[in-house]
Amino acid sequence: MAYDADVIVIGAGLAGLVATAELVEAGRSVILLDQEPEQSIGGQAHWSLGGLFLVDSPEQRRLRVRDSRELALQDWLGTAGFDREEDHWPRKWAEAYIDFAAGEKRSWLHAQGLRLFPVVGWAERGGYEATGHGNSVPRFHITWGTGPGVVAPFERRVRVGAAKGLVRFRFRHRVTGLGRTAGTVDTVTGEILEPSAAARGTASGREVTGTFELRAQAVIVTSGGIGGNHDLVRAQWPRRLGNPPAKLLSGVPAHVDGLMLGVAEEAGARHINRDRMWHYTEGIENWNPIWARHGIRILPGPSSLWLDARGRRLPVPLFPGFDTLGTLEHIMRSGYEYTWFVLDRKIIGKEFALSGSEQNPDLTGKSVRDVIGRARADVPAPVKAFMDHGVDFVVEKDLSALVRGMNALTGETLIDEAGLRREIVGRDREITNPFTKDLQVTAIRGARAYLGDRLIRTAAPHRLLDPAAGPLIAVRLNILTRKSLGGLETDLSSRVLTEDGTALPGVYAAGEAAGFGGGGVHGYRSLEGTFLGGCMFSGRAAGRAAAKAVG
Repeated sequence: MAYDADVIVIGAGLAGLVATAELVEAGRSVILLDQEPEQSIGGQAHWSLGGLFLVDSPEQRRLRVRDSRELALQDWLGTAGFDREEDHWPRKWAEAYIDFAAGEKRSWLHAQGLRLFPVVGWAERGGYEATGHGNSVPRFHITWGTGPGVVAPFERRVRVGAAKGLVRFRFRHRVTGLGRTAGTVDTVTGEILEPSAAARGTASGREVTGTFELRAQAVIVTSGGIGGNHDLVRAQWPRRLGNPPAKLLSGVPAHVDGLMLGVAEEAGARHINRDRMWHYTEGIENWNPIWARHGIRILPGPSSLWLDARGRRLPVPLFPGFDTLGTLEHIMRSGYEYTWFVLDRKIIGKEFALSGSEQNPDLTGKSVRDVIGRARADVPAPVKAFMDHGVDFVVEKDLSALVRGMNALTGETLIDEAGLRREIVGRDREITNPFTKDLQVTAIRGARAYLGDRLIRTAAPHRLLDPAAGPLIAVRLNILTRKSLGGLETDLSSRVLTEDGTALPGVYAAGEAAGFGGGGVHGYRSLEGTFLGGCMFSGRAAGRAAAKAVG
């Protein structure tokens, strides 16, 4: 029986595009399958802010940030908390990824035309001891062009391959089975879905119009994670985080359904660390949604007062931008599924960034003029739109009205004005000196010691109840699904492993489907900026290994 291609790649997201591009460069023929229509090529990466984790980059050095491979590995291991027998390959992937991020990653991307915004962000700051969770230094590099700018170099390489006859696209092909010949997986079967003109990210329909069967010498699974499938998220929800939320916003489109992971398991693949996942605690409902339950994540600076549903400050060090999953665990044990930011106009104007390519038209459109205009604006236009139209926002001139609005929004009188006023006034008294016992105020001043934060990400310390800084703003924050941190176990060649630790013949995996490498390269937590890079690094490894195997 003849092969239809050298390799079949399942999933046309970033990892799939990178793997396909590497196969094309090696002269291999590829069939690229995806259940979505062609207009959704690039998958979740298209919608991202384009954040990339780099170590000791020129951008860091220009901002006087001293970074090193050793410091980055210390931060990664302290964050990951590897403690399971199945963390053998994830740890090896982590060490390899740090080498990549501190080595050729930037030059490799630069050679393909990818460029970076000059100010480096400081995500997941941790707030614990030196060997614990968090980034010791800023490492979050934003792609000039955001998510579309990340996807473009690899899509271009794949389309060049298609023009040469090396790549054939099979969109609207949903895989339902992997078959073997003489012990090696070489057959992909599934359903052909109805054609769809649905816009990128919107529901594309699931009516089946036919079936297919394709054969190749190797199969690469790059089908993504589970974040759009809330039933699966709840089924795999870790016990350490309490009961899963009744209400979840979606940070990814519905087609991120995780179903291909089950298909791979049925074929013999080992799926590990499925209870490790990455969801955000600063989700707001999109006032102009693209997909169902569409949520946007606030990327906050450190100054907003973070309160639980009853108006109590979250404990140290659960400040905005410090420990995502530590905050999630605290929230899920509080008895309520939402929290609040309380802030003012000065803070929201300087410190609120919104995740997503569509929420950052200046960066996505590569407009220097618009970036400068955004920096000069009182409140950036995308943020102002949420203030005006977002269902989670309360904007008032005085604290009494703000508390009434917060309680009206939730339908419960959980926020006590006197108690909240006491918290804010106490915090405001600490602002007048350069020293303080309030550790959040210390964190704000520490952030402003970094040039990048002082320029564009951290408001000057001031009293929240200062009328000149008003109006006051409260933002209800929801749990927002995003990434699977577990996945198909792979070795450093991206070969998928079975329950007994041997390779599943003919099958490779990359991207989120492989836990971004090894079945869980991040361990329990992420340092941020590592998801896109993980797709590229593991996709490259899978493409190169498969090309060599079928050569």
